[in-house]
Amino acid sequence: MVMEFVINNNDNSGIHIVVVSEYIEPYSDPRKGEYRFSYTITIENRGVVGAQLLRRHWLIRDDNGKVQEVRGEGVVGEQPYLNPGESYQYRSGVLLETPHGTMEGSYEWVDEAENSFRSPVAPFYPVSPEYFTKGHL
Repeated sequence: MVMEFVINNNDNSGIHIVVVSEYIEPYSDPRKGEYRFSYTITIENRGVVGAQLLRRHWLIRDDNGKVQEVRGEGVVGEQPYLNPGESYQYRSGVLLETPHGTMEGSYEWVDEAENSFRSPVAPFYPVSPEYFTKGHL
């Protein structure tokens, strides 16, 4: 199951984010409470100055109330620099104990004038088909 979320940032940074979340059934085992998801994030600089992504911060919640907090340098080992009009895409994954969860967070950037700023990533929802068959939504 694939779900796409367009994150419109209203922070005047010019950073636009699209998230595509996908349930990875072959690597999941619901009987053990293991639900694996991938997510592909496309980040586009729609601003007027270049900027480098320095850090990420994620809050990941499952339906049991378990919260994972992830902080780190860059994304997938990189700290991409985006000129105006450029985009960057990466893929990562998350393991949840429930068929549905929530992810949200932010990216820290520095622009070409050495101004620091954050771009928020609004909540998106990793979800497996099982979630729908149990009468949700």
